[in-house]
Amino acid sequence: MATAVPPPTPPVTRTRDAARTREEILDAATREFARVGFAGARVDEIAAHIHTTKRMIYYYFGSKERLFTTVLERAYGVIRTIEQGIDVEHLDPESAIRRLSEVTFDHHEAHPDFIRLVSIENIHEAEHIKSAATLGSLNSPAIEVIRRILEEGRAQGVFTAEVDALDLHAMISSFCFFRVANRHTFGTLFGRDLTAPDRREHYRTMLGDMVIAYLTTAEA
Repeated sequence: MATAVPPPTPPVTRTRDAARTREEILDAATREFARVGFAGARVDEIAAHIHTTKRMIYYYFGSKERLFTTVLERAYGVIRTIEQGIDVEHLDPESAIRRLSEVTFDHHEAHPDFIRLVSIENIHEAEHIKSAATLGSLNSPAIEVIRRILEEGRAQGVFTAEVDALDLHAMISSFCFFRVANRHTFGTLFGRDLTAPDRREHYRTMLGDMVIAYLTTAEA
């Protein structure tokens, strides 16, 4: 009886090449979607930026919609991975929540494309996020990190206000988001650059102080 021959294993180099090509497409797509939005972006333009073909992009992602959704998934995945990696277990509650705030501040400043992508997706009323099954699971652990910090802070008597974890997440994100998203209009209207290097630490500290003040104000 002949021994069954197992199917050939794809060469490691081919697997690496495919992964690299996919990442290159996502990098180019991120830049293009952030630059001109979902409606304005063209798949053939994205392909031209990395010297590949429109057909290759469709091979990996199926459609422009799925490509944009994958770009969003990857962008959200970066900040969620960073948040979950914060070692809050070895920090006191105030230091932990300050650290979380600083991480969000640093990420949003370093990734203006993320801010633009989220703004674009809001224009589309989150229609692409709704179809992305992984995004819901990405967000839940981030809220759990905040919830654990709040519970520990209340248990120690450090945080006196009854604050919802999702509300606090919105508070931190809104400050960080506004600083990057509205820097041009704010600067034009008020003559102050919210992202000026010489004011960076001022705003970074201000965010932490604002959050701690909110958490340590006793409920009326």
